[in-house]
Amino acid sequence: MKIGVVCYPTFGGSGVVATELGIELSKRGHEIHFITYSQPVRLELLSNNVHFHEVHVPEYPLFHYQPYELALSSKLVDMVKLYGIELLHVHYAIPHAYAAFMAQQMLEEEGIIVPIVTTLHGTDITLVGSHPFYKPAVTFSINKSDAVTSVSESLKKDTLRLFDIKEDIHVVPNFIDIEKIDQKFTDCQRGMMAEDHERIITHISNLREVKQIPDVIKIFYNIQKELPAKLMLVGEGPEKEGAERLVEELGITDRVVFLGNSNEIDRILCFSDLFLLPSKTESFGLAALEAMSNGVPVISTNTGGLPEINADGFSGYLSDVNAIHDMSKNAIKILSNDATLSQFKANAKIQSEKFDLRNIVPMYEKIYEETLKKFVVV
Repeated sequence: MKIGVVCYPTFGGSGVVATELGIELSKRGHEIHFITYSQPVRLELLSNNVHFHEVHVPEYPLFHYQPYELALSSKLVDMVKLYGIELLHVHYAIPHAYAAFMAQQMLEEEGIIVPIVTTLHGTDITLVGSHPFYKPAVTFSINKSDAVTSVSESLKKDTLRLFDIKEDIHVVPNFIDIEKIDQKFTDCQRGMMAEDHERIITHISNLREVKQIPDVIKIFYNIQKELPAKLMLVGEGPEKEGAERLVEELGITDRVVFLGNSNEIDRILCFSDLFLLPSKTESFGLAALEAMSNGVPVISTNTGGLPEINADGFSGYLSDVNAIHDMSKNAIKILSNDATLSQFKANAKIQSEKFDLRNIVPMYEKIYEETLKKFVVV
């Protein structure tokens, strides 16, 4: 199949999943065309089966905000016609499914039929989509898609609760490439970050309010009072400045490292002992899955899709949102004993294997094939 992939090319979970999916599909013989405003951060190599097409948004003084949806729609039309793309897989309802539908309509005018598969990742539903200004457009975009997937059962339920959806929604979870992680490091050079007797706790996100960064720091503060530990905060975002102030107020500046955005997530997780994700909501929780695939147990909230990933008492522990004392207690329970920590690390790895991309990608291929069959003229 020739598949056009539309996604955000950033460090966020949806962009990572879309890119990894496209790369794996290319290895399985499909021709993949990434169509977005810059090359996705995880797209390292282009090949005969992997192509990138940049969407340029011209600057016009007439527009206060430049019309990305129009530029994307036009680019999709051009790329479908130029490369014979058979199906569009768009990640996020707004703006991508909306732009894809407009492209689909333009192509139909020329007798070209290209079905749209839309994957819902969370923010487009729980934050952007539920806003009254955008709700009609999101509802329209989902219902006009030819197939719809969501990354968790929780997100599917939220979508059906918030919108008047007439399309079936297929749950296809996010995934991880277990083989690539297994082959990554023989020595992750843990000694660069901490002493042998210190535990390393990690949090990775875009440091938005929903990630509850103050809770991350307060949980770590409780941990380091009980045992020697360091905290690695990975990512950039609006909560970083406040986090730096809180770390200083608590007097733990020497125990917290702000690493910023990184392309070495697997290396960071390689030397981590525990991952903290006390989010207010997570449609899936890809960061938790990446941690577990590296053998790092997870302390998380029990919100959204996290209970579908993190097995309570096995790969880590689940707690209510804002339950800082409970999360601290569970973290210390895992970290205070070497044998317990080793068991949780092994369990985390086992749990993550359920989400190996070799189990998940065929689910997408089946959806593509079933969607294309709807348009076959008998």
